[in-house]
Amino acid sequence: MAGMGLLAIKRRIKSITNTTKITRAMGLVATSKYKKIREKVDTNNNYLYALEETIKQVVENYENDSIYIRGNNNRKKLYVVLTSDTGLCGGFNWSVVNEIINKLKESKEDYNIIIVGQKGRIILKKLNIETVAEYVEISDPPSQKEATTIINHALSMYTSGEVGEVYIVYKKLISALKNEVKVEKLLPLNCDINDNNSIDYVDTSAISEETLHAITALFLSGKMLNSMMHSKASEHRARMESMGSATNNANDILDRLNLSYNRIRQSAITQEIAEIVGGAEAQR
Repeated sequence: MAGMGLLAIKRRIKSITNTTKITRAMGLVATSKYKKIREKVDTNNNYLYALEETIKQVVENYENDSIYIRGNNNRKKLYVVLTSDTGLCGGFNWSVVNEIINKLKESKEDYNIIIVGQKGRIILKKLNIETVAEYVEISDPPSQKEATTIINHALSMYTSGEVGEVYIVYKKLISALKNEVKVEKLLPLNCDINDNNSIDYVDTSAISEETLHAITALFLSGKMLNSMMHSKASEHRARMESMGSATNNANDILDRLNLSYNRIRQSAITQEIAEIVGGAEAQR
């Protein structure tokens, strides 16, 4: 009986040890990817800040009536939701999807959704939430071409009057130890103008609606890429934490199994010794 128990425990120990090797390796890969994309995020943030300062000045000084600034008289909302293509990243995708679900419950107006990421696509299908477009198999790190393709779809729906507001929902990397889901408005442009004497007045009299469209498209493309990079960095961070937690849990189970194994083996040895001693006493 004890021998059978020991054999079963040894098999479990071997199985969990192999699992631990996998989770540890995946955690190391996620850590490596996180460090690489974190550097790209920091660099891209500086580029986005420059774009934001430019668009702020244009919005502040542009005097003509433009749909990009004052809206297109449509209340229908479009949400661009960023999720991951692969799993094993804890509650990363559900935290983003739950945020959009809460937004849909709050809003009584019609809405459309563009989903980015295979996992988000699967979750929304299970929840019977329809989408107008799905983008999957995004490269790692995301490319400017992919970001431009996605935002051009949203921009086209806005300029054609299909939707009147465009939002992006994603997980933003706040710091090395913190990230959170953000819902940010992209259109109409609504840049808060900070009182900053370093920002010079920009003469927008020569900017036509066509030029404003090009400026808006450039800004939104940069914003989309930045958001996708933040999302990817948050995904790798979530996977790194998830694999670390899985490895720690597996090690805890191994400790308990090893303790049980040693107790059973010690009990079996003690019983054998008692039987030997008892046999020796009986022969006297």
